[in-house]
Amino acid sequence: MPTYDFCKLLKEELKNGSSDLVTRHSGQVIRERIERDMEREQDRAVVSLDFSKIGIIDYSCADEIIVKLVSRLLSGEYGDKYIRLTGLNDNQKENIEVALERKDLAVMAEMRDGKKLLMGKLNKYLRETLKLIVEKDRITAKDLAQYMKLEANTSGTRLLNLHKKRLVRRSEEIQKGGSVWVYEML
Repeated sequence: MPTYDFCKLLKEELKNGSSDLVTRHSGQVIRERIERDMEREQDRAVVSLDFSKIGIIDYSCADEIIVKLVSRLLSGEYGDKYIRLTGLNDNQKENIEVALERKDLAVMAEMRDGKKLLMGKLNKYLRETLKLIVEKDRITAKDLAQYMKLEANTSGTRLLNLHKKRLVRRSEEIQKGGSVWVYEML
């Protein structure tokens, strides 16, 4: 899983010695670098954006980097890839979450203490489904239907919607009786 260290990107692109992600212009420079690097990643890659050595990220920079990356990811500009945020502290989480919520977007994240969570906006039934996937690590539509007592088509639709939002990765596996889609955590 490729990891993009924001501190390293700041040093290479802005050369100002700062460990803070501030201003829309700085965000644009960093986002454009991430986009260039993501072009070289293989399909199905989960790109981790690592905040562990970053101080603050202000709203404008969160909007310019994270919101635009997620929006473009969902539109298919980066192919079959995924983004997750790692190494976040509470202040970074808050500013990024506000930016995501204002655009009705969501992304998977991991805090510095290792806690995995969803950031941004997602309706209740998809949140419940995602929570189960986090617990189980991977799931099929049949499994989901059994766990949550849903109709098969409902569970399949939920999983497909989470995949379309790039919150879970999907792969086809051969199991008893044929092939089946398996959905897994990023």
